[in-house]
Amino acid sequence: MELTTIATPWMWAGFTLFVLAMLGLDLGVFHRDAHAVRMREAALWSIVWISLALAFNAWIASAFGAQRAMEFLSGYLIEKALAVDNVFIFLVVFSSFRIPAAYQHRVLFWGILGALVMRAVFIFAGAALLARFHWIMYLFGAFLLLTGAKLLVQRDREPHPERNPLFRLFTRVLPSTPQLHGSHFTARIDGRLVATPLLLVLVLIEVTDLVFALDSIPAIFAVTRDPFIVFTSNIFAILGLRSMFFLLAGVMHRFAYLKVGLSFVLMFVGLKMVAVDLLKIPIGVSLGVIAAILGASIFVSWLRPPQPKDAAA
Repeated sequence: MELTTIATPWMWAGFTLFVLAMLGLDLGVFHRDAHAVRMREAALWSIVWISLALAFNAWIASAFGAQRAMEFLSGYLIEKALAVDNVFIFLVVFSSFRIPAAYQHRVLFWGILGALVMRAVFIFAGAALLARFHWIMYLFGAFLLLTGAKLLVQRDREPHPERNPLFRLFTRVLPSTPQLHGSHFTARIDGRLVATPLLLVLVLIEVTDLVFALDSIPAIFAVTRDPFIVFTSNIFAILGLRSMFFLLAGVMHRFAYLKVGLSFVLMFVGLKMVAVDLLKIPIGVSLGVIAAILGASIFVSWLRPPQPKDAAA
């Protein structure tokens, strides 16, 4: 199976330069000094990132047609929805290590920068595998079906990302200190270089995203085979993840049924991949199903908010 793409080398280079410029503007101008990101600032940046993604989608539609635009929008919606679950894990990590709000943006910035590199590697590797081995599509689909079912069954289980074997290995290899040293990731104590809690949290966020990417990237390949569409939709969603974290941090507990919706989204795209040679679901239908599932989970969460534990008792 041959994978085709709408992108030219200039488009790849231009998009990469755009991403680097936006990241440089974000850290070098708007967040040069460490500070706690307030709700208003997070909302403004969320609007910026979503607007940029929609503008890019409009350009895709005008240059390459509605089909490609719907593929981009579907991939963006899938990635954005799955990222909400990642926000909850970020909250657990920051609270477990007691990272002050003023330093959280810096950790997320470098964490997402590393995530962008990992996503690029995963996407190109996935595209190469799909181009050479068609049966990989069935494997991706089965994996998403199992992941969705697992998320549904374990939706109320508390996450423990610090138990990840990769993170445990890192803490054993690199000496660390429990004390923060400002916004620095490392410090020199008694002549020895040690990792501060910020570096440990950064590694944990990278490991979490590595696991997260195993779900999200195959899911986007279910709606498009174009590596450029997969890459750009993925990157636009990830770029807005920091602002989404600060925007949703205080209200995540209200989305009680969102994980149920996410699990059904994963199972839907997994089923679509498994049945790719038997059932051709139009991209417009896929986009409608995904939007309906997520909308229903948010509506039910709003209609039946979770009860406080003390009230339930």
